[in-house]
Amino acid sequence: MACSFSIGHLFGSELRVHATFFLLLLWIGTAAWIAQGPAAAVFNVVFIMALFACVVAHEFGHALMARRFGVRTPDITLLPIGGMARLEKIPEKPTQEIAVAVAGPLVNVVIWLVLVVLFGFSMDIEALSETDLSLRGFAERLAVVNLFLVLFNVIPAFPMDGGRVFRAALAIWLGRAKATRVAALTGQVIAFGFGYLGLTSGNPILVLIAVFVFMAAAAENSDVQLHDLAKGAMVRDAVITTFEALGPDDTLDAGANALLRTTQSEFPVLDAERRLVGFVTKADIVAGYAQDALKLPVGQVVTTDIPLVRLADPLELVIDHLRSSAVPAVAVTDQAGAFVGYVSQEN
Repeated sequence: MACSFSIGHLFGSELRVHATFFLLLLWIGTAAWIAQGPAAAVFNVVFIMALFACVVAHEFGHALMARRFGVRTPDITLLPIGGMARLEKIPEKPTQEIAVAVAGPLVNVVIWLVLVVLFGFSMDIEALSETDLSLRGFAERLAVVNLFLVLFNVIPAFPMDGGRVFRAALAIWLGRAKATRVAALTGQVIAFGFGYLGLTSGNPILVLIAVFVFMAAAAENSDVQLHDLAKGAMVRDAVITTFEALGPDDTLDAGANALLRTTQSEFPVLDAERRLVGFVTKADIVAGYAQDALKLPVGQVVTTDIPLVRLADPLELVIDHLRSSAVPAVAVTDQAGAFVGYVSQEN
């Protein structure tokens, strides 16, 4: 995800933090300092960090359950509105999707049980509004918020956890594509309600959640419909075989001329034997222009980690590669392994 950076790896997944997360910490800390002083500011910032540690645990609940079904989670990103685990794919069996969706809230239930049952902290909703800066006050707040996370996530607003359970249940009778359309529309209606409540109550976080749910529902619905349309098709049905290529020693200036001369947004970079080196994109060329580096060889900015598929492979494989990898295109080879073309997001 853009504007995020890695803070390490855990259980095989990269843990990333979005830059705007620090704006949340700054906002919470500043508001608490103005209202109650520096001690309250420190308390609230540390509490938010502890809360997001619970959110990370929630997302790893999804990731570890997905791993049981052979689905990797390349990264987990912390956002101001929560966390997002990026699975390579969503399990297509409804029972498996339900298990993955439920695993996250179950982690919060366990945290709540540990705080309330094992350590004996009270479960008082009023703890959220109290100014107790003690360890007990901290733990009681954390217990309340973990229970709130469970209740919030079971709302059937696709693609939230409750929405995924709703979609998986519908898929048993309607099929995955139609179930996704119904769940996405339901999620967008609920998101509209979130946005209205956020605007009328002056809650910007609720508005952000509404925007995220609305857009994420539309994006995942589009992805599922694309997969449904691609069923039965092969790579040869979508491959681009007529294209203009660049050489590793060609300059970005040559790429700029090709960009103006053609309708391509990406250019395969081929060596003297017509073997694929990688791809240079319109964004790479524009960046070179902005930095006055048009004499730079494209071989120095080429994206080399390009997935390879064959002409007879299912087209859904290309969609999966484009969805899970930040690559401009998927390269296509013939049976002998020679590069014959590519498939991009656009085509």
